[in-house]
Amino acid sequence: MKRRTRNIVWSLLMILALLAAPLKVTAAEQNGESSDKQQNETTEQKTEETEETEETAPEMTTDLGLASPSVLLMEAQTGTVLYEKNASEQRSPASITKIMTLLLIFEALGQGQIHLTDEVVTSEHAQSMGGSQVFLEEGEKQTVETLIKCIVIASGNDASAAMAEHIAGSETEFVKRMNERAKGLGMNDTKFEDCCGLTDSDGHYTTAADVAKMSRELIERFPQILNYSSIWMEEITHVTQKGSKPFTLTNTNKLIRGYEGCVGLKTGSTSKAKYCVSAVAKKNDLTMLAVVMGAPDYKVRFADAASLFQYGFSSCSIYIDRERDPLPELSVVYGKQDTAELEYAEEFRYLTTGGTVIGEVEKTMELPEEVQAPIQKGECAGRVVYKADGEELGSVAILYGADVARAGMWELFGCTMKQYFLGTA
Repeated sequence: MKRRTRNIVWSLLMILALLAAPLKVTAAEQNGESSDKQQNETTEQKTEETEETEETAPEMTTDLGLASPSVLLMEAQTGTVLYEKNASEQRSPASITKIMTLLLIFEALGQGQIHLTDEVVTSEHAQSMGGSQVFLEEGEKQTVETLIKCIVIASGNDASAAMAEHIAGSETEFVKRMNERAKGLGMNDTKFEDCCGLTDSDGHYTTAADVAKMSRELIERFPQILNYSSIWMEEITHVTQKGSKPFTLTNTNKLIRGYEGCVGLKTGSTSKAKYCVSAVAKKNDLTMLAVVMGAPDYKVRFADAASLFQYGFSSCSIYIDRERDPLPELSVVYGKQDTAELEYAEEFRYLTTGGTVIGEVEKTMELPEEVQAPIQKGECAGRVVYKADGEELGSVAILYGADVARAGMWELFGCTMKQYFLGTA
């Protein structure tokens, strides 16, 4: 009884001390240097990975003997650049411009600004587009989903202009947004002047490296695009004042049928740009992204992309942690809840190159025994470290899944009384 009395007195003194000098400590601060270090290491690691995989390619020691003047190969899930040749050279992109158009379309869908079933009315401007087209007529209505197919399968310039106007009011405004989005992606060697790539203007340019950036953003954030870009043929119906008639869309990307595992993405060609492609293939849990620009003819374009795919799939393997350990609930002191929910920041992926294979992977979870409220959702609580053969492969941050507010005076007092009467104080 004396021991319980001492405990309750001690608990009340603690409450008074807290009220006299309230501590405003975040969960990250409570974990001390360990959590700060973990969070900093995670941030630094991601920064280093981004710098290595998206901005600077590893030194190329292999010559694949490609005829195209500018190429880049990337493993899209990790962003690792596996091969490049003049990838920072500014060139005319032709219709692979439409990758950015598609990205803005899918972002508008994701934000609820537009819907797949919305009807889009073809304007005089959209009808007047030359080059590759699906022959939309002024006043003709097609759904957003149908126009997406027209863009990605048949490379319709008229469909691109119709969607640009539907989203932004005019193609000019839409192109402005394209350039803003390119800047946000770090596409510093890119400038767009139209939404479809039909122009031969010297002011419309990009690079293989920048094409890879926007392609990766599109397929990683909106993988459903590959459901459309992998369609070989599909029939749509034109309904106009003249009546209705069928029209067959045929995929301009011959790799869809010519290379096993190819699921996209976009071709392009003009007299200025020559032959270009940003191609995507999936195999053995890998996603290869091959960008070819300026090929002398369409056969070389596809042959070089296929050679890049073959090189990537033959030299790489990937570890993906698909069986993540369940996360515990973390004990919280001075909080309105006794425990905090936890969640993984992302899925862990590790790519090996040069034909090496990853050995058995060991996972270690680093978490404090308890934390002090308040806690904010998204703050770093700890991490999971991955090792193979004694070497650290990397880590994934463990985040708080919900806010936990700090308890007030009476809540702390009530908790203490409860502990006393239950005999746990």
